[in-house]
This record gives sequence, structure tokens and C-alpha cells, in this order.
Amino acid sequence: MAQTTSLPALASGEGGLNRYLQEIRLFPMLQPEEEFMLAKRWREHGDTAAAHKLITSHLRLVAKIAMGYRGYGLPIGEVISEGNVGLMQAVKKFEPDKGFRLATYAMWWIKASIQEFVLRSWSLVKIGTTANQKKLFFNLRKVKGQIQALEDGDLKPDQVKTIAKKLGVTEEDVVSMNRRLAGDTSLNSQIRADSEGEWQDWLVDESDSQEETLVENQEKSLRRGLLTEALDKLTDRERRVFEARRLQDDPTTLEDLSQEFGVSRERIRQIEVRAFEKVQKAVKNAAQKVLGPRLVQASP
Repeated sequence: MAQTTSLPALASGEGGLNRYLQEIRLFPMLQPEEEFMLAKRWREHGDTAAAHKLITSHLRLVAKIAMGYRGYGLPIGEVISEGNVGLMQAVKKFEPDKGFRLATYAMWWIKASIQEFVLRSWSLVKIGTTANQKKLFFNLRKVKGQIQALEDGDLKPDQVKTIAKKLGVTEEDVVSMNRRLAGDTSLNSQIRADSEGEWQDWLVDESDSQEETLVENQEKSLRRGLLTEALDKLTDRERRVFEARRLQDDPTTLEDLSQEFGVSRERIRQIEVRAFEKVQKAVKNAAQKVLGPRLVQASP
């Protein structure tokens, strides 16, 4: 499909990117019924015109997601191109009968494609191969913002500890990755050595687009559905402990739960761990059925 589908040209340079962004805004969003019928025509009859319309109507979503990776020092045009590859793969594998919109499904493919490109391009950075290390690479800046660790230079010990706990990595990994990524957060830095353009030149409107709002709402709905299905696999006691310890803003203490069930705090802790493992496994299995194993593994 990638060979037969003609997309708007993404020329190099600042003017080329501007023209591309203006051109893709001309493609209208699809109504649910139209999207469903186009997807059926492509899936059941190999209608490339239908696939082309599905792709072009989601190019703005790719650009929006790609802009979120502008802090890694890579030409944004190349990032968008990689995202478009992910979008085409999503259209190729999309199953409209499962009941959710293409944007929700495509988001995972777009992110996976872009992240693989970023990881390949950062070959000089020892990122590691584990899921947690990749999660650190792509989420360090966001978590720093959440804990207001916005100063340049090394993180404070308590900040390092907090980030390591949040992302499930060692404190040494946090310190190392923060130093390797230092300097890339400046929006006044040049996009590349032979260009006068700065990253801030390509900042897009921060208000949520229609595509982004749709994706966020459907992603939340998908996640809630997966969690609800997973909770049904727990016993009544496991579910009570899991919800009290993991799903409340103010978690119930082990002591309170031990008194409620007449067992030791250690026993409650064991129940919590077992329930979490069962939920995690059930969510992963259900997500694989919906999104495919590659996307579940690639998502941060």
C-alpha cells in the first residue's frame, strides 16, 4: 500500500514543512459512518482509494504526535515521515468491526514507528533494551515537569529517587539519561547545524485538536474497558484490596485492611501483589487481542 498511495510531499527545509502542514489541514476529518465504510472497502475489497482517504484524513494526527518528539534533536520532517509509515501500517491492519475509531488504533502504530526511529537515530546514547529503560528515555522530561524539576544541570537526590520510582528504573539510569538529554530541551536551539531555524519555529497550537480529543477520549475508554475486564478476574477479596491500594487517590493502609479481613499486614501485601500481577497480565492479554503484541510491547 505504501508504494501505491501518494501522500502530500514533505520537502526538506522550513518552507517545505510549512507548506506540508498547510496542505494536510485541507483534508477533512471523516464521520464515523464514512470511516467505517471506507475501512470495510479497503479490508474486504482492497480498495486503495478508500485506504488513501483513510490515511490522508489522519495526517494531521501524525503531525501532532510527531511534534511531541521535537526535543530529541532530529529533523521534524523525518519524524513526521516515520509517523506516516506507522499510520499506513495501522490502516493496513485496522479492523473496523471491533468498534473503535481508526485514530485510537493508529495512535499506537504512529508512536511505535516514531519511537523506533528515535531510538535508531540515538545510537550514540546507551538507552538499553528493556521496556523500563525505553520508558525512561521517552518520559523523563514529562516526569521532570510533573515534579517541577525544571532547572538545568543534575537533578537533586530526592528528584532522582522520585523519578526512578515512578518509571521503575535505577537511580543511576535516571542520572545518566538526564545528563545525556541535557541541552535538548532548549526551544532556541537550532534544528540542525546547517539551518537557522529553531525548534520554537515549529511549535504548534497547544490547544487540543479534534483528532487529539477523539484519540484521548477513546484511549481512556479503551483503558477503562481493559481494566474493568481485568478486575472481573479477581476474587472479591483481591478486588477489594487492589482497589483500596491501587485505585484510590488516598490508598487504604495495610493496617486498616488487615483489621478488615482479620489477617496480617504481610498477608494483605501478598494479596495486593498477586492481584496486581493478575490485573497486569489480564490487561496485557486483552490489549494484545485488540492492538496486537507489537504495539503493546512498544507503547511506553
